[in-house]
Amino acid sequence: MKLQYLGHSAIRLEDGSFTLLVDPFLTGSGTAPMVWEKAAKDVTHVALTHGHSDHVGDTIAIAKANAIPVVAIVELARWLSRRGVKDTIEANFGGTIALGHGVSLTLVPAWHTSASDEGEYLGAPAGLIITMSNTTIYHAGDTAIFGDMALIEDLYKPDVVLLPIGGTYTMDARTAAIAAEKYFKNAKVVPVHYATFPVLAPDCEQFVAECERRNVQVVPLKPGEVLTLA
Repeated sequence: MKLQYLGHSAIRLEDGSFTLLVDPFLTGSGTAPMVWEKAAKDVTHVALTHGHSDHVGDTIAIAKANAIPVVAIVELARWLSRRGVKDTIEANFGGTIALGHGVSLTLVPAWHTSASDEGEYLGAPAGLIITMSNTTIYHAGDTAIFGDMALIEDLYKPDVVLLPIGGTYTMDARTAAIAAEKYFKNAKVVPVHYATFPVLAPDCEQFVAECERRNVQVVPLKPGEVLTLA
């Protein structure tokens, strides 16, 4: 199984029989390593953490081009349907959705907001628990640190955790490192949501240093790089 970082908060997960894109913001992203058409090659599903445009990104174009389903919280899924996405899978907190090929997805809370660029409410923001090839990945989405991360660790014991570190809209490097140490010290921790815009942290160097000081297994990935898992 492979996890490829596509800049900002976008990742691609593939295991040979199933390929999932999460938060595919590529067009207009200053850190995307490729255009969406290349990133979407052989993709079977898209999953979204929330409705901000830097996370929905190219979802509509990808879903239409590949004729594939999009998993999102109910209000966001229905918003996508109104924009021509024919196959949506409505999700909400707590329930686990089987996507086939042994892949499952569960929505967990995130402390953030979620709306379209026009201000339309698009449901609560979420983190994603993705189980694939006997590996569990927690994509935290956009979030602040919060105490129920302890429950996420207890319930799902993620092998890989993706945490936003850019500050301004999410945790900054120091706070994210504290979250990693306190809640996910046994996981590989991948930083996301930085360097894309001037208001975000320009790199992940501080986060890496903070994690190393705390003996956290930090795995910084440059856009386009791949982390090979089980």
